Amino acid sequence: MDEDGENILLEENYYQLLNVSKTATSEEINSAYRRFSRMFHPDKHSTDPNKQKLAEQIFNKVKEAYEVLSDSHKRTIYDTLGKRGLEVDGWEVIFRTRTPKEIREEYERLKREREERRLQQSANPRGTITLSINATDMFMKYYDEYEILEEDATVIPNIEVSGMTIQQSIDAPVTLRNTMTLSGNISTQNGIGTGSVTACNRHLSSDKGWTEVEFGIGNGPLLGFKIFRTLSRLMFLNCGTVLQFTPRGISPSLISTMALQLDAHSVGYLTYRAGGQGGSSMTSIYVRDSEKYHTNTAIQIGNPHSFISLNIMRKLPQHDMKLRLALKFGTFGAIAEYGAEKKVSQNTSVSAAVMLGVPSGVMLKLKWTCSTQTIVVPIHLCEEVMPSPVFYATVVPIVSWLVLKKLILDPITRERQERERQRSMEANYERLQEMQREARATVELMKETYSRIKSDEEKKKGLVVIRALYGKLPPGASSHEIPEPTGDGISPECPSPFSEVIDVTIPVQCLVKDSRLELLAASKSELPGFFDPCVGEDKHLTVQYFFHNNLHSCTVSDSQPLVLPRNNHRIKNHRS
Repeated sequence: MDEDGENILLEENYYQLLNVSKTATSEEINSAYRRFSRMFHPDKHSTDPNKQKLAEQIFNKVKEAYEVLSDSHKRTIYDTLGKRGLEVDGWEVIFRTRTPKEIREEYERLKREREERRLQQSANPRGTITLSINATDMFMKYYDEYEILEEDATVIPNIEVSGMTIQQSIDAPVTLRNTMTLSGNISTQNGIGTGSVTACNRHLSSDKGWTEVEFGIGNGPLLGFKIFRTLSRLMFLNCGTVLQFTPRGISPSLISTMALQLDAHSVGYLTYRAGGQGGSSMTSIYVRDSEKYHTNTAIQIGNPHSFISLNIMRKLPQHDMKLRLALKFGTFGAIAEYGAEKKVSQNTSVSAAVMLGVPSGVMLKLKWTCSTQTIVVPIHLCEEVMPSPVFYATVVPIVSWLVLKKLILDPITRERQERERQRSMEANYERLQEMQREARATVELMKETYSRIKSDEEKKKGLVVIRALYGKLPPGASSHEIPEPTGDGISPECPSPFSEVIDVTIPVQCLVKDSRLELLAASKSELPGFFDPCVGEDKHLTVQYFFHNNLHSCTVSDSQPLVLPRNNHRIKNHRS
């Protein structure tokens, strides 16, 4: 199911149909085609008209897959656009004389043009709302020296909104090289409000750089100019200057940043600031981004502030989560921060962080991001670092998240997944029925080959598949339940074809070659003799087999590769 909620129609996978990888050579593709041709060629089933008709249908599919993958031009189009790309009128004629590399370049060019048109039609709104809350009265209450309180009076902590900031911006692409951006912000702090409006135009001067002119109105008129330039393949420079017109005169400022790609995962930045309200400073930053970690180290020397900071983020993609730890020491004091960010959906994430500072105290920072809109709620809990506010700032967000997830988010997610599954099944109902019929017909045609391969493997004590089940696992189970084989090595009857688990013993045995079975890292529902018994659900394949008269068993997820035999699959203390 795609992100827009549209139904995705099931489409055949030529690589899975032939059980070859996407990097398969011509020899591997030819070998797979010859193997399935011997199995499904109509002449092999000429004694039974019904089987011959079914064999012709399946053989044509195998032949179609072979014709596409054995032709470099068709294969490139298929790899880039899928089966539908081959069905576009005129496409084959246009690209017949081009190399695979030229086809890919042409597709990338068309893709960029589509993206540019999409950007022209979008305002790309971005916004941030920051709501500052002062809750220090909860942990450190102040009394006026003249205030008289009755002993039995109930004192309710005073929690107030101390400030609010709203920032919003929109883009207006004028041409492919010029983009206008209009942004504004309104801020109020302790009853004092300010605001500003800024308009800028960014011009893409070349593939190596752009220039930007900015004009704003707020605390006096503002005029700025920025330039970005790629100096080499590993280095770029970004410079900007701003003139702020105030009642006291013109206040100029300058900022310049140079970046250097140090290696595949590391970038170094050197930034110089001069003028403006922030004073002058020189900052050096080292950023390293890997698959599991993101680190950021910075050193700033300047007036009025100098500091050193370290930021470490641990990525947990399997849980859609990031853990963060940050330390900062400087002339203003010290700050330690720890927190977590959780991805709720494709475009939505929530995060919570606890900041411990001297002299700032304890602060809990909550953040919610949905697409390009962000809401930030910093809650000031205490002006000193004390155990109780630190404890509550850490525990309350965790408990709140677990309760929210259990009572609201999980039921909504399950309902959405079931709804999408039902919509997908409805959209693909006819296709699913056809796939089931083809799978059962394929199994019928495989029976002769199955008997021959099984007999050959039994004679040499090779790989003999006793039972293979494919589909949804029982709740809480790590594998499908396979009954113990009888004395003759045959298991009882397979599950009903209408259940969420199907028997694929025959197709799996037919894929065995020279006592070895290899399935690729892709959905196994596209393999000959397979079909999807539970669309939208997680599926697994369980295989029980004999090898050298020893019983083996294994279970893999739908997209996990499988290679048999393996010694760690052996069931100990069991021999035929």
